[in-house]
Amino acid sequence: MGRRRKPRGRRFDGVLLLDKPQGITSNEALQTVKRIYNADKAGHTGSLDPLATGMLPILFGEGTKLSRLLLEADKVYTTRAKLGVTTDSGDSDGQVLETKAVPAISDEQLESVLAGFRGEGTQIPSMFSALKKDGKKLYELAREGIEVEREPRPINIFELTLLGRGDDWIELKVHCSKGTYVRTLVEDIGQALDCGAHVVELRRTNVAGFQPEAMVTLDALNLLRDEKAFAEMDAHCGPINSLADHLPRFELTAEEVRWVVQGQGLLIPGAPTSGDLALVDAEGQLVALGAMMDDGRVGPTRLLIAGQ
Repeated sequence: MGRRRKPRGRRFDGVLLLDKPQGITSNEALQTVKRIYNADKAGHTGSLDPLATGMLPILFGEGTKLSRLLLEADKVYTTRAKLGVTTDSGDSDGQVLETKAVPAISDEQLESVLAGFRGEGTQIPSMFSALKKDGKKLYELAREGIEVEREPRPINIFELTLLGRGDDWIELKVHCSKGTYVRTLVEDIGQALDCGAHVVELRRTNVAGFQPEAMVTLDALNLLRDEKAFAEMDAHCGPINSLADHLPRFELTAEEVRWVVQGQGLLIPGAPTSGDLALVDAEGQLVALGAMMDDGRVGPTRLLIAGQ
């Protein structure tokens, strides 16, 4: 008797902006959403630590092919930092390494320190990041008591705004480029203030221009599932076209669509010479991502046609 095949979930395309709760990993949040939607294929972009809350885009179906766009996109966070205490992980989930008195810091001194972190710079990733060394994640090595050398990485802090402060805490808004670790930024700010600091609250409010008002919580999704309000549940999923809204957009003729699907390049006057392009059909549906090739034509780099 043959083995019974495991039933597949629903096949559909879309993007859900989940408001991840505190205390669970991004993968746990993903698996919960996948079960709620009974989705055949789903993935998340840009992990949030268990401590962190906020925007975790969940991609379904063909949307998973576009995860790189969100991984490479700018992001916005709000964070509260505790001054005078450093931890091994850079946040309140870690072990305390040092406690120091917080000096009197004027508003002018604090602004001067923050100004030094705005703009382009470099950052050494935390040992508690998910980056890999020889195939093993850094945080796994850190938990084994192993520290390895990490190369500085280029980052850009587009906005660093003080939202509030107290005697031993500051609250910041951070608009940053891909690859920026807010925990490390807070640690570096604490060092510049000569007292140390670590993250006690972290919330992501924006990814690639998606606004926080579009987020939905796990509790809300579970309630809709219990009430069998499937249409309303599905309505929280946006079209995968929206994942490319921040890219230059070029409309293709029906014949050009056929060429692109076959992997052929196109001459597109005025196309940017670097970065991704959104190639859409006459109805505005995303056909593929494209990029300039060495011969001056735009070639497809990722097809958004089922089965490709």
